Amino acid sequence: TLSLHDALPISLPPHRYSQTEVVAALADFAGPEFRRFAATSGVAARHVALPLSRYRRLSGFTEANDAYLEIALELGERALRAVLDEADLAPAAVDIVFSTTVTGLAVPTLEARLVSRVGLRPDVKRVPLFGLGCVAGAAGVARMHDYLRAFPDQTAALLAVELCSLTIQRDDHSMANLVAASLFGDGAAALIATGAGRSSGGPRVLATRSRIYPGTEGVMGWRIGTDGFRIVLSAEVATVAEKYLGDDVRRFLADHGLSTADVATWICHPGGPRVIEAIENGLDLPVHALDHTRNSLRDNGNLSSVSILDVLRANLADPPPAGSLGLMIALGPAFCSELVLLGW
Repeated sequence: TLSLHDALPISLPPHRYSQTEVVAALADFAGPEFRRFAATSGVAARHVALPLSRYRRLSGFTEANDAYLEIALELGERALRAVLDEADLAPAAVDIVFSTTVTGLAVPTLEARLVSRVGLRPDVKRVPLFGLGCVAGAAGVARMHDYLRAFPDQTAALLAVELCSLTIQRDDHSMANLVAASLFGDGAAALIATGAGRSSGGPRVLATRSRIYPGTEGVMGWRIGTDGFRIVLSAEVATVAEKYLGDDVRRFLADHGLSTADVATWICHPGGPRVIEAIENGLDLPVHALDHTRNSLRDNGNLSSVSILDVLRANLADPPPAGSLGLMIALGPAFCSELVLLGW
């Protein structure tokens, strides 16, 4: 097992707008349908990378990606420094960094550019994860678990940075783009984990499972071209989640001699209202089980890979009793899921 530090700072851009302000700013490209999606999205406000007035002046993918790189590094550095400070660790204590993003392109990758800025060791191992999208926060925790099982005396960091607003396509009036524009926000998060030989006192990762659903590549993702990232977001997302997730979770828990009744805390990615309802229905969860998930969506929007870490942060701040179990659940492109069993 590995232990997660109970420090998990979220780094958000300074530009915060209500859903009403976002709708007004996008009125030139979206009409009544967009307003309807925005009103039922479960999002009250969001932080975005740039002032709203800047978005209509972005000249194209190059300018948007340049803004992504500058702001992603600022937020990523702030998140990494904060988590190291709160965990009382020097940057040189980190042996490996996993980083995840799916809203901009950078080579060298974000964590490579942050090595000197943050003070990480020159021999720190780096594992950049691109393309996992919303599932990547949970997948990053799972991959840290894999690594620290092999190196139990080491310390790992996970950095997630997403600037979803910079991918907006103002000439795309598809249903998928309107839904995405009503849901997604921007932010970064960082998490520290230690192997079994160096317990951090936080919850332990007990087991993980990855699942990819064949024939679902068109359900969620990007079409990447000269104009940047165009959203692929099928109406089947909630349907696929409800069809498969319940059985996957029950089998995963059963393999460890558990059932859903043994799980005290559900840490679920806030994909959107319909996805949250699909998870509740598929698992027959109690009425308030996903309150932290809904609160994250309401306060920050869907932050892609950062969202599951924001929900985890809320659970770390208000942990269940010692001996309780928690389950992280995230869904992402392909279509796929990631499950992480936690023990407090």
